[in-house]
Amino acid sequence: MSRQDLIDAVAAATSLPKTQADAALKAVLASLSDALGEGREVRLAGFGSFAVSERAARKGRNPATGEEVDIAASKSVKFKPAKDLKTRLG
Repeated sequence: MSRQDLIDAVAAATSLPKTQADAALKAVLASLSDALGEGREVRLAGFGSFAVSERAARKGRNPATGEEVDIAASKSVKFKPAKDLKTRLG
């Protein structure tokens, strides 16, 4: 599902014009991004939760040369689906 498909679905489900549905989607995504950027967990009942996960720095290998390289520490977003969503997926 693309962003435009999501906007269309929100507009149809709420009887909002597509411009307002787009604005609502932008606001939701901005709020999610802001909360995750601050390191907070975001829980959406019946859907799931988003959390920031930290990966430690580690050593890796360049597959072309076999040379050892340093891989920097990084942060990533992890999603854990809620029980209701797992049930819908089968």
